[in-house]
Amino acid sequence: MDLATAPHRIPPEMPQYGEENHIFELMQNMLEQLLIHQPEDPIPFMIQHLHKDNDNVPRIVILGPPASGKTTIAMWLCKHLNSSLLTLENLVLNEFSFTATKAKRLYLQRKTIPSALLVQLIQERLAEEDCVKRGWILDGIPETREQALRIQTLGITPRHVIVLSAPDTVLIERNLGKRIDPQTGEIYHTTFDWPPESEIQNRLMVPEDISELETAQKLLEYHRNIVRVIPSYPKILKVISADQPCVDVFYQALTYVQSNHRTNAPFTPRVLLLGPVGSGKSLQAALLAQKYRLVNVCCGQLLKEAVADRTTFGELIQPFFEKEMAVPDSLLMKVLSQRLDQQDCIQKGWVLHGVPRDLDQAHLLNSLGYNPNRVFFLNVPFDSIMERLTLRRIDPVTGERYHLMYKPPPTMEIQARLLQNPKDAEEQVKLKMDLFYRHSADLEQLYGSAITLNGDQDPYTVFEYIESGIINPLPKKIP
Repeated sequence: MDLATAPHRIPPEMPQYGEENHIFELMQNMLEQLLIHQPEDPIPFMIQHLHKDNDNVPRIVILGPPASGKTTIAMWLCKHLNSSLLTLENLVLNEFSFTATKAKRLYLQRKTIPSALLVQLIQERLAEEDCVKRGWILDGIPETREQALRIQTLGITPRHVIVLSAPDTVLIERNLGKRIDPQTGEIYHTTFDWPPESEIQNRLMVPEDISELETAQKLLEYHRNIVRVIPSYPKILKVISADQPCVDVFYQALTYVQSNHRTNAPFTPRVLLLGPVGSGKSLQAALLAQKYRLVNVCCGQLLKEAVADRTTFGELIQPFFEKEMAVPDSLLMKVLSQRLDQQDCIQKGWVLHGVPRDLDQAHLLNSLGYNPNRVFFLNVPFDSIMERLTLRRIDPVTGERYHLMYKPPPTMEIQARLLQNPKDAEEQVKLKMDLFYRHSADLEQLYGSAITLNGDQDPYTVFEYIESGIINPLPKKIP
């Protein structure tokens, strides 16, 4: 049976996603929570914890060239793991998403959906209850490096990434032999999976876009993109040959996604990233969170979430947001403490950015016991930051983001309607940079063992230096 042509045929039942191990880990985690928090009434506490617990649910990305059978494997995994399948089609056709209405028009016209819009669809879908509680499998996304980086920047971190691989000649042959039943939507193949019923044979149709030339063009585009996507998922990616029976591919994939990754870090990392606006702290935090399973703690985002969720702290913060005033340090630290005291931060470690902005905030952090064990300063020249930020633009129609130098709009029509975010105005950027450098010398003196890096280079080069600083012991300074 061919892998790419039998999505409707389900392999034999297997045990659910590490069911016994999951129960054991869940009980162990609950006991740890009880010992740490010692609630007065443990029953409601455990119920609340169970509602929030989703550390062990599947978070899987499956990639592969056309006709490799990635959707088939994704469907089978969803059935066995009781998870939600996310494809481009069901993301765009989501009736409950307002964002999807923008993408649906482009999808039906067979136009490319902007990366920003696609990633927004993914973010909205992953926030829904079924994905939170049961996990998710992303089929065929990300397709490009830009999509991968956007997904990472939002803190969306898969636990396992599978890439299916097969020779192009095999994939082209598979595509040429595909036939579809217009009544049932089931896919057959002239060589590997031909239906015995003459009635079905007579109504089978040739799908669109499967000619040898069209398939070869799609394969060429895939190969160009996948080599730039793969580096986004170090340590969690497995390549599986799709040139074998589909059941064998499925069992290899299932075995892999039931495995647990171990961090390379020799301790529980508490990482602090410091640097001026536009130095790349958010992206580096997302990369660290993905590779080492750290909790990505962005102080600004915590404040926004508190306001959006209308928490007690959020109601106190909102007036400062409305007046565009700085949130008092005492209130900021309460929100931050609430997050860093949660079990995932205690157990996994964290990467913090957006705070401290000055020496007072740094002393407050230390007095509360949130001492980082790795501190990195990202240095970027003034001109480079101005170039990075002041030339950013957004398309109000599609939501796509552009950069007038690095990613210019493709047409004059799009360029004419681009808008600049007020915070990217030259005066605002200068103000924020001046504020940072006014306090940076004090912070460098306080964090004497901090590592200073050149942030004005490729993000993955910067990440390699940060990673080296985390894994290796801190250098001893000679008096």
